[in-house]
Amino acid sequence: MLLSAVQKTTLLDYPGKVATIVFTLGCNLRCRYCHNPEFVLPHEVEKIRPYVIPEAVFFRFLESRKWFLDGVVICGGEPTIQSGLLEFCERIHSMGFLVKLDTNGARPDVLARLLDAGVLDYIAMDVKHAPGKYQNLVGGSKDELRYQESIDLILSRAPDYEFRTTVVRGIHSEADIHAIGERIRGAKRFSLQNFQSGKTLEEDFSWESFSSEELANFHRILEKYVWKVYTRGENEAS
Repeated sequence: MLLSAVQKTTLLDYPGKVATIVFTLGCNLRCRYCHNPEFVLPHEVEKIRPYVIPEAVFFRFLESRKWFLDGVVICGGEPTIQSGLLEFCERIHSMGFLVKLDTNGARPDVLARLLDAGVLDYIAMDVKHAPGKYQNLVGGSKDELRYQESIDLILSRAPDYEFRTTVVRGIHSEADIHAIGERIRGAKRFSLQNFQSGKTLEEDFSWESFSSEELANFHRILEKYVWKVYTRGENEAS
């Protein structure tokens, strides 16, 4: 496992739990609006590789926080490209912690193995765009059916889960929000996040965030399809 960073405590990233976040290095997508290009672009990843956190150091930290933490959030980059992910999750579980995995859904085969092993308690999957519109945004795998397979796996087998989309003015439309909602119809939770300008993988990325009113409209649309919708970023929208 290539561990690039640790956030010692979060009250937001694992619903209802006190958790720590561990970030993995590298990603199999190239989302144009990604705010962490240093964890994604190969030449940037190589700069960080000599400074990755040894697993032994991470597990010593976990041991010291048993009295305080409920779980561990594993995110990236993209964790499912890590060869030791299953064993990593098993060890976290063996210490009595819950495991939440954040994923882009591009590797349903890995998700299936983790679910078979019973090492995931919560999955958060990014739904980048409406069906049929992935490729222009994310690069990476051209087989969009893999993302759809991951959605079905999570809906049918995950112990607990959420789907989430970062919406960007100029990329996502009201029709896209309807299409995303229809694709995950009946899901437990959906997190709607407004794009915030700043450092992005695409250096001249010039799209903007939605207004609070537009975001509220998306929220209402998704409530027609999903049991619970959460919105992040409405106060910062322009």
